[in-house]
Amino acid sequence: MIEVKKLEFTYPGNDTPTLKQLSFEIKRGEIFGFLGPSGAGKSTAQKILYKTLNGYKGEVIIDGKDVNSWDQSYFENIGVGFELPNHYLKLTGKENLALFASFYRKNKPADLLHLFEMVGLEKDMDKAVETYSKGMKMRLNFIRAIQHDPDILYFDEPTSGLDPVNAQIIRKHIMRLKEAGKTIFITTHSMHTADELCDRVGFIVDGELRITDTPERLKAKYGKQAVEVQLADGQMQEFPLAKLGESTAFAAFIRLGEVSKIHTMEASLEEVFIKVTGKSLKA
Repeated sequence: MIEVKKLEFTYPGNDTPTLKQLSFEIKRGEIFGFLGPSGAGKSTAQKILYKTLNGYKGEVIIDGKDVNSWDQSYFENIGVGFELPNHYLKLTGKENLALFASFYRKNKPADLLHLFEMVGLEKDMDKAVETYSKGMKMRLNFIRAIQHDPDILYFDEPTSGLDPVNAQIIRKHIMRLKEAGKTIFITTHSMHTADELCDRVGFIVDGELRITDTPERLKAKYGKQAVEVQLADGQMQEFPLAKLGESTAFAAFIRLGEVSKIHTMEASLEEVFIKVTGKSLKA
């Protein structure tokens, strides 16, 4: 659905490119994530894909067509959830959605109540958005991006500013969008969001794409191929994962007492990121 080749972009007045020869592809129906610290170039790459930044070098192909060859119909096919909420503050939540819905041919004002119910804002839909908290504005941002049923969705830090409960609600809705066949490009510095949602991730640092793979393969590759077992009395021991069922040492250890914990020693996605890039996700 999305193919990017040797993408490079330099902001006016800067000597150093913000994006340096990025090449990646996103399959139809896939959730793909750019994982990186603030200032890495994640949002810049998305802005080029949804056509708010020009003057780049390289190729951007969307659904088999150069992004610059698309006319206004392109915006009927995409939805964008911006990192910072941008609404008309004097209008109510419902008025905001109705206004933006009017920009599209797929205008479904009768569905507004359902959208607000999806994110727990049904009691606030008739309140002015200036009275909303940041988290409420982010949830409004989300349903505004999806209300015209686009095929491609760009989410920039979709769980930023949300409490754990509402962040999980948004993640579940994103998974439902994937199940509906949507192609989704997420940028985030949240390891948990990327790990839970993404089919594949790309690590981006200082405008360079360092590695692209599935979270599972990355965690297995950069972690230990072992399990750690802890007994109720506090004793702990590691055992190689290979042929664990045939390990006499493993069998003897778990007979020493009640097992309280057993888990694989794979690395977390954040640990992998630091090993690959030498940078922190929170930088």
